Amino acid sequence: MIPIELDQLVRHMAWADATLWDAALALPATREDARIRALLHHIHACQWAYLLLMRAEEVTLPELEDFEDAASLRSWGKQYHGELDRFVSALDPADLDRLVQLPWAGQLADRLGTIHPPDVRQSFLQVTSHSTYHRGQINTRIRQVGGEPPLIDFVAWIWMAQPDASWGS
Repeated sequence: MIPIELDQLVRHMAWADATLWDAALALPATREDARIRALLHHIHACQWAYLLLMRAEEVTLPELEDFEDAASLRSWGKQYHGELDRFVSALDPADLDRLVQLPWAGQLADRLGTIHPPDVRQSFLQVTSHSTYHRGQINTRIRQVGGEPPLIDFVAWIWMAQPDASWGS
């Protein structure tokens, strides 16, 4: 089991993703917006990539065009959170110190110099913070196209008694 702080970040991420999907599907303007859809795909692709890397598996991900509609993309995001829950529940605290090898480290080294691989704990922080960043971009876009962005801050989740993710139908 992971420390409670990481557990809370993972649970918040699932709730925030599901809540954001509700807002993204609420109106035709948000449901059909190419930018929103691309960002949602990017969030879930990064989440899946890190999960696969933390499980020491090959990273092979579908492209945005591989999803026939928003519902299939949402289903893929929901599936990720189920897989993440299974991974988290099987973790031993010692697993958090295991290094995660990034297949794109060579590209980063060309740009940044020597790259030090993150451990599993740091990878959880990367996934949750990266997802938060892009959810903020989506909320901005939802407002731009006439929708009402949901309040999905971590502290709002705390205020609401830490609800579980509700993925609807």
